[in-house]
Amino acid sequence: MSINIVTLVGRVGGDPDIKYFESGSVKCRLTLAVNRRSRNRDEPDWFTLELWDKTAEIAGNYVRKGSLIGIKGSLKFDTWSDRQTGASRSMPVIRVDQLELLGSKRDNEGGGGDFSPENF
Repeated sequence: MSINIVTLVGRVGGDPDIKYFESGSVKCRLTLAVNRRSRNRDEPDWFTLELWDKTAEIAGNYVRKGSLIGIKGSLKFDTWSDRQTGASRSMPVIRVDQLELLGSKRDNEGGGGDFSPENF
């Protein structure tokens, strides 16, 4: 048995980066800051999120820098070869399956809600 589920709540670090592909697919990448409690102060951990298709479109329309969101997804690693050195590189990415807008209507320009692809 194996489980790969990530659930996070935090604030978006910048406006979504949306890409449209000739195949009709849509991809959105954004960063999420999640506070990690420590004895002296809260320290943010930064995560890169990847959303696809309907969820990506919703993020592009409703999510902005500073928005409070909740996500559920899975952890994956993007890998590539460095162009200058040829060394293998990798970066953890959260592949989002479920997106929830948690801020006020003013924060999200449209209110909160469960924006899973199956709800559309």
